[in-house]
Amino acid sequence: MTSVMLGGFPGLYTSLPEKTGTMDTLTLGALGVTFLIVGLWQRRLARDSDRENRARQSEAKARGKDKALAQHPQIREDLCLGCGSCVAACPEHDVIGLVGGVARIIHGSRCVGHGKCAEACPVGAITIGLGDVSRRPDIPVLSPALETSVPGLYIAGELGGVSLVRNAVEQGRRAVDDVARRLREEPAAKAPGVRDLLVVGAGPAGLSAVFRAAELGLDCAAISLEDVGGTVRKYPRRKLTLVQAVDVPLYGTLKESEYAKEDLLAMWSEVIARHGIRFRTGAALTGVTRRDGHLEAETAAGPVLARFVILALGRRGSPRKLGVPGEESERVLYELEDAASLRGQRVLVVGGGDSAVEAALGLAAQPGNRVALAYRKPDFFRLKSRNEERLRAAVRDGRLSVMMSTEVRAIAPGAVTLSRGGADEVLPNDWVFVFAGGEPPFPLLQRIGVRFGCAPAEAASA
Repeated sequence: MTSVMLGGFPGLYTSLPEKTGTMDTLTLGALGVTFLIVGLWQRRLARDSDRENRARQSEAKARGKDKALAQHPQIREDLCLGCGSCVAACPEHDVIGLVGGVARIIHGSRCVGHGKCAEACPVGAITIGLGDVSRRPDIPVLSPALETSVPGLYIAGELGGVSLVRNAVEQGRRAVDDVARRLREEPAAKAPGVRDLLVVGAGPAGLSAVFRAAELGLDCAAISLEDVGGTVRKYPRRKLTLVQAVDVPLYGTLKESEYAKEDLLAMWSEVIARHGIRFRTGAALTGVTRRDGHLEAETAAGPVLARFVILALGRRGSPRKLGVPGEESERVLYELEDAASLRGQRVLVVGGGDSAVEAALGLAAQPGNRVALAYRKPDFFRLKSRNEERLRAAVRDGRLSVMMSTEVRAIAPGAVTLSRGGADEVLPNDWVFVFAGGEPPFPLLQRIGVRFGCAPAEAASA
């Protein structure tokens, strides 16, 4: 028997008899030609794909969409095999593409940091992280254990620049584990009224921290300005939340990749009830100072003393206002909890992020609604690919109108005044939903003494 390489592909062999007749020789020749044609076709496809990816990369860079805003894939090109597993695994599409035979960032702004690309990479060439934050005025400087520049003060979750429920849950647990370690290694006499730990915030990171503290038997206090669930509670009804498999302290593993917000809230409420965990809600944090070996948190409900504090406040803070006449109207809202409650209404949604688009789509799906989406920029900067596709379909089907480069000038009973292209127009209206982001709690952190990824003066002016 003789092994023959087919089509010029290393590793692809067939075994043939030593002596073959004329028919076998013709068959072998036909196979060789076939594999050669397939090889040339595959190479051409690879060249075409490479050319298309380079064009998309250049377009994304020209539109300012090539850079990631938060956590994102960091690719070691020296390890990359160019297999494309990461490209196929990404549910946002076009975040990564093969350029020059290796994986490169195409649309970095679309990345939400779920990490499926890293999981799919067979050689570990991809990690998910924030990259260099030394010049980021919006990212606090944290140790590997999530401790800030203020000794004993930790940050977990979105406030540290990392989004997704899974990441928040893991960070809440990690911060508490480090607190527990230090309590063991740095014992101190129990001072009257001083708790082991204070957790501020009741979103995914704060809840995970409190649950983990209960598992470890720590003396933990928990406060929050909002109800349990944090930002998740404000999501539209039945909104699917990207979670992925993660272990929740006191509960177990969440195995699905997505959960409706109601299911997450029910799970958290079940754990709180079963273990008798108490949250003091309505307690806004106003400051943290260090004295006599512990931290004193100043809150609207009075001071709380603890050896360690974990801030899980999120980044959204209070809703950002438009600052226009009529915004104080009761028909101007900053969150949408139940789109199905509005039917036969004229609705304006203001904003260009996923929250605004999801709200607009949800409202447009209700019978009789006429929905317009207004965004002050000429293009959407960072939308999940699924939302972008749904938005295009809704516009194409006439279920939703989109007005780019548009700003709200005034809100009056029954109408809103918009400015587009330097000209004002009046749009009949019953409700206005504003999704312009929030005012993050950075000034509070700076007063506390938390250092950001740039000089304090730069952070203040950013």
